[in-house]
Amino acid sequence: MTEVTLDFLARQFERVLDRLGAVEDQITVLTGITMRLEGQMAGLTVEIRGLASGLNRLEHRVRKLEDQT
Repeated sequence: MTEVTLDFLARQFERVLDRLGAVEDQITVLTGITMRLEGQMAGLTVEIRGLASGLNRLEHRVRKLEDQT
């Protein structure tokens, strides 16, 4: 059986901490991507509402013209 020393445990602990740091970095990146996408979706919603409002105004103007003839 292999002898477990404090030096061995310290190296293993450092490996675990390094991996944990990498996972934290990945979580930060994924959180940033999610926030960016969420912001784009909110902007897209506002843009679609604006387009719908513009189409409604255009439809109203066309109806007014049709009623005049």
